[in-house]
Amino acid sequence: MKVCARLFLSVLVLLLAPAIFAQRQTFTVDSGTSQVGFGLNGTGHHVKGVFHVQGGSVTFDPGAQSMSGMILVAASSGDSGEAGRDKKMNSDVLNVDKYPEISFAPKGFQGVLSPTGDSMLQVSGTFTLHGAAHEITVPMQIHIEGSNLAAKGNFVVPYVQWGLKDPSIMILKVAKEVDIDLNLSGHIAPVN
Repeated sequence: MKVCARLFLSVLVLLLAPAIFAQRQTFTVDSGTSQVGFGLNGTGHHVKGVFHVQGGSVTFDPGAQSMSGMILVAASSGDSGEAGRDKKMNSDVLNVDKYPEISFAPKGFQGVLSPTGDSMLQVSGTFTLHGAAHEITVPMQIHIEGSNLAAKGNFVVPYVQWGLKDPSIMILKVAKEVDIDLNLSGHIAPVN
């Protein structure tokens, strides 16, 4: 009788798991393990660095493919490994005194979000840089294991086209676009 009850309970859990996961969930970013990488090509060199993710949370509804919330990045935290270059980036390009945060506010996604394992999604939302909002779609690889979620995405920011200063000088030219590697990790929990 006990074996039959366990089997019934196991089948019930498997049948209800998709319905449970279809409920709204909140992803809370772990700022200690998340970062935003950047890469910028230039004349004879390639600059790579990282920005610190301050935090954030995203509430998502797998059934409706909707999202809300925000991921915040400290604009002044950009670290390319060279203090002089970072100081110039902060003051001349990002104007961190006036625009201290960079943010992404997701609104929705396309694709199927699996309750466990890997999923590929197209996440749409508003990317705010230098005080201006831009609608973008980011291809994201999502990995869920228990209550842990990791999200990785790559996109290009045409920063000069978006109104930021071109840091090129004389013969030292840099690209007008910067590659962004988004690496977020944290925990998910049902919305009560």
